Amino acid sequence: MPASVTLRALASPTKGKASATNAREAHPFLKWVGGKGKLLPRLQSLAPKPYARYLEPFLGGGAFFFSLAPHDAVLADVNDELIGCYIAIRDDVDAVVRALRRHHYESAHYYAIRELNPATLPLDERAARTIFLNRAGFNGLFRVNRSGRFNVPFGRYTNPTICDEPNLRACSQVLRGVELKNADFECVAASASVGDFVYFDPPYVPVSQTANFTSYAAGRFTLADQARLARVFDDLVSRGVHALLSNSDTPLVRELYARHEIVSVQVTRSVNSDPAKRGPVGEVIVRGVPRRVRASRGSAAKPRHPERLPDSSVRSRA
Repeated sequence: MPASVTLRALASPTKGKASATNAREAHPFLKWVGGKGKLLPRLQSLAPKPYARYLEPFLGGGAFFFSLAPHDAVLADVNDELIGCYIAIRDDVDAVVRALRRHHYESAHYYAIRELNPATLPLDERAARTIFLNRAGFNGLFRVNRSGRFNVPFGRYTNPTICDEPNLRACSQVLRGVELKNADFECVAASASVGDFVYFDPPYVPVSQTANFTSYAAGRFTLADQARLARVFDDLVSRGVHALLSNSDTPLVRELYARHEIVSVQVTRSVNSDPAKRGPVGEVIVRGVPRRVRASRGSAAKPRHPERLPDSSVRSRA
């Protein structure tokens, strides 16, 4: 990316909420492993009403954000290529659409674009490259190696949609006024104030040694990071901030968030290369309710029985 572009913290030049029509129409423009599309009704039911600012430190595909279309929001991720893509769509969607139209679904073209160094591209072309690789790559994965280079092979589809212009424009409208940061979750959470709402959708604690999809950025999200996240979650709630978190249903996750309400859900995922191994997996939604809110309710809600939710596949990560 040219030196003139910084991803540290960029706010939209135009403040204001997107129109209700655009807010309803916008949906994630990227596929993302662990997509929250089918979880949205449950997440929305657990969200506080009302809240001040919305913060999401693990942005991914942004399904929950797009479903809420909040007036005042801070979105962040450690993946600078991802954040750059959001910034380009927010600030100059016309240029992104023009760049994306130059791409076509073909193996040789895919690998040629994959080999490009995104840091050498203008922001609009870099965003178009990200979207193209995501739409044309295997299983909609966004995966990089330890050197930060995208390494997903070419996918096999029938006439995939590379440029969904109406949705890109709707997303641009919803993103107006939103602050976008390339930052660690702890830095983002530190800026939250009383009455704000923070949603965490981190890389999940793996349920097995092979079920680990954390390489969406150079570096790994370790168990030590999971413990650090739990401490940040506790701190937010103690400071009067509403918090919600998604993760796998494992003993470690239940231990880390034992003091909060834990809602169990069963979600069908389709990321396993072996169809015989695809099926319902256990996940949890953790809700942190500030003490004064709990007191006004009389008592915290009891954990619910597991719910069965439909396939959310790999459409987007919320």
